[in-house]
Amino acid sequence: SKRDGWAAGFTKRVQAHWTPERTRSLLGDKKLLLHPVEAGPLLRSLGLLKGDGSMSPQSVRKYMQISHMVGLLEPLLLDLTRSYDVVRVLDAGCGRSYLALLIAWCFENRYRHPVQVLGVDRNRDLIETCRRRAPQAGLDNSLRFEHGTIDRLDVARAWAQAFGAREEAPQIHVLVALHACDTATDDALGLGISLEARMIATAPCCHAELARKWRDLEPASAADPWEPIRRAPHLRREAAATVTDAMRTLLLRSAGYDVTPMEFVPSEHTPKNTLLRAMRRGGPSAEAWQEYTELRQALGGPGIRLEELLSELNESRRPS
Repeated sequence: SKRDGWAAGFTKRVQAHWTPERTRSLLGDKKLLLHPVEAGPLLRSLGLLKGDGSMSPQSVRKYMQISHMVGLLEPLLLDLTRSYDVVRVLDAGCGRSYLALLIAWCFENRYRHPVQVLGVDRNRDLIETCRRRAPQAGLDNSLRFEHGTIDRLDVARAWAQAFGAREEAPQIHVLVALHACDTATDDALGLGISLEARMIATAPCCHAELARKWRDLEPASAADPWEPIRRAPHLRREAAATVTDAMRTLLLRSAGYDVTPMEFVPSEHTPKNTLLRAMRRGGPSAEAWQEYTELRQALGGPGIRLEELLSELNESRRPS
């Protein structure tokens, strides 16, 4: 086909460009998930490789970021291939679809396992761009895109539109969200928990909610030890980002997930470099909920959106 011919021709240009010397200059001793030569058409569809197979400094940063992130997720993704005939992945707030494309590519080319990946974003223009990228990368059988917002997403309807009608709502095994802004990360986490996804992975961004609440908080007393941090804008923002992700970790644990907060890419590539990686292992944890409550109270009382979402979910699940 015309696409196969283009892919073969482009792969030759990539092979010619990425000599052993250039590869060592880019990667050093790093063992990244995908080599430019192995995934040339994919990286071109993502806009990370130029027409001659080269990569700009800005593209190198994004390449390192997404490669390392999927590398951190790979052991858990492989675990799911041993449990499910078809693994279903929802990329909530997929943006330019770097992560969705890379996950679909890994399942098809590395794991050799059936997968359905659905990317959802509120930006219609981005969704149309993503829909053009999937065939270019040879992933149109396993990757689809739908327009929608995370907080109002009807997953069963979106999946039926993307992959064909089903008699029942599909089980979503993986929910990922890369740099969903501020409370959109909470919406993604809440959606993953409500779907009882086996695996949730988010890289939060733009932590504004808690910093805003702290700014407007009256000091509890003259001896309030957190007041010096809350009244300094920079310190308030930095502390709120860390505390927000600590709160998210505890709330995920309260919902039955094992959670590992980790640095997923060095800070020279992006300052937003925390990954929350969670696997559902059991039932709710009252102890984790208590830890969250105590942390919130110690810091003045304000909570985060994920707490509200979990409270609403628990209320809806109570027998009437």
